[in-house]
Amino acid sequence: MDRAREWLEESYDEQTRIEVRRLMKEDPARLEDSFYKNLEFGTGGLRGIVGVGTNRMNRYTVGMVTQGLANYVIKTMEGPYKVAIAYDCRNQSPDFAKIVASVLAANGFTVYLYDALRPTPQLSFTVRHLQCNVGIVITASHNPKEYNGYKVYGDDGAQVVPPFDSMIIQEVRKVVSPNQVRFSGGDGQVILLGEEMDELYLNAILELINLSPAAIEKYKDIKMVYTPLHGTGVHIIPKAMKKMGFTNVLHVPKQNNADGNFPTVISPNPEEPEALKMALGLAAETGAVLVMATDPDSDRMGVAARDGDGEMKILNGNQIAVLLTYYMLEKWKSAKKIKGREYIVKTIVTSDLLQAMARYYGVECYNVLTGFKYIAELVKKYEKSKVFICGGEESYGFNVGERVRDKDAVISCVLMAEVTCWAADQGKNLHDLLKEIYIRFGFFKEKTVSVTLQGKDGMQEIENIMNKVREQPPQQLLGSPVVLIHDYKKGETIDMVSDLRYKTVLPQSNVIQFITASNAIVTVRPSGTEPKIKYYYGVRSQIEMEDNFEQADATLENQLASLEGEMNNLL
Repeated sequence: MDRAREWLEESYDEQTRIEVRRLMKEDPARLEDSFYKNLEFGTGGLRGIVGVGTNRMNRYTVGMVTQGLANYVIKTMEGPYKVAIAYDCRNQSPDFAKIVASVLAANGFTVYLYDALRPTPQLSFTVRHLQCNVGIVITASHNPKEYNGYKVYGDDGAQVVPPFDSMIIQEVRKVVSPNQVRFSGGDGQVILLGEEMDELYLNAILELINLSPAAIEKYKDIKMVYTPLHGTGVHIIPKAMKKMGFTNVLHVPKQNNADGNFPTVISPNPEEPEALKMALGLAAETGAVLVMATDPDSDRMGVAARDGDGEMKILNGNQIAVLLTYYMLEKWKSAKKIKGREYIVKTIVTSDLLQAMARYYGVECYNVLTGFKYIAELVKKYEKSKVFICGGEESYGFNVGERVRDKDAVISCVLMAEVTCWAADQGKNLHDLLKEIYIRFGFFKEKTVSVTLQGKDGMQEIENIMNKVREQPPQQLLGSPVVLIHDYKKGETIDMVSDLRYKTVLPQSNVIQFITASNAIVTVRPSGTEPKIKYYYGVRSQIEMEDNFEQADATLENQLASLEGEMNNLL
């Protein structure tokens, strides 16, 4: 209540004060949720529901974060200072972007602000191309329509990682009042960016693929459905597909517009089958062989493809990463580009099938914490000594090469279309390719379960669950003993057989992972961007012939269901 009363002072505009008074009188529960804490600027930036209050996205919380960021840059870097800003389709994204631009210009920055919505990966490219100190994109990615957010990028075009994220957070926390924010004035300037940057971005990323030009030319008119789910991909991805030569990309008319209310979907999340429903309907009507959907800021891609029986089946994030990585490794090998310095990267919750493929092709595979910023961190570390081919994560993020330092659904969509043509040239579909991979490298099958726990009580429940799995870890899963426990919060690996403990090589993170003698894997972690706790299940087997595939698939599916049931019983 003390926090709420402060928002009735003259520092805040009249509209804000009216809304705070209304909440005090009519909606005490929402008032509490709006003011019970400050919306935390964390390692992934800022993300929250739009509205009045310290725990909401609004002009004041956005302005204070931006002032803290400006203070950090001025304190730690040499001028002149440059920043690039992009924004997505969400409600108030253009307004928040203009506030950010105004505050930074008032602090003496040269601000490069896009004139309309653009994908997050394009912002990453822009930071590098214009040699900016920092980049900002206003987006809440795939969160529901009530949310917006604020991602910060370093001068390498990647989201900031330790220790720099903590240093920024320290400066942000020092700004405790809008009176500390320079909302206007100053000697900086705002420069608008437009289509000229689109061309530079597309030319840069498309040079990294187009590895099967003959197959693309032969199958360029293959029917594909693409939907931006009302997001930033609406213009840029069709343009990218056209530049690559694809001539028959179909669109979902009701979703082919930028709209922060996302009127045709419950959630604009390409991980969820419901989000692909209209695109799948169009594919059924037209006989399209491929469906692709991107989230609001176009950094993640969902995919469905037709199998040999003509049925359209959705691919999960692991399968997407496996297909794209397999294609890249195959093409690099056939082009004799693998010289011994090449590597791929995956996250610790992404399929170990990527590691098995990397071993076969003679490239290194690095495991990093969840979040594409850790993949980008490795790319920066090795940019002069090793060659990054590609990297992926189970949460539908993938990227190729070093031009962009974040997951990129623009290049991913074009590459998936390219892989589809390459498979067709061999008389195969994407599901045939997956079977081929499973037979060659092992049948790895995964499942991710997300449980949403909203508000203050939800945060406490998530904490209780994490404490319980640490204090009472499973002794066995699927009848096989747990032999390794990786506790990334404690920074240790416990060998349950020898009872020895080892330091983990990765930074601390609230993640715990259990591995059995039969190579089943269970990972538990709170989401870093949503009020969710996530469970990752993985099993594997060997299959020698395609005739055994259906039986092996059913067995692994049952094992995944059993793993989920055992963890539910444990908790």
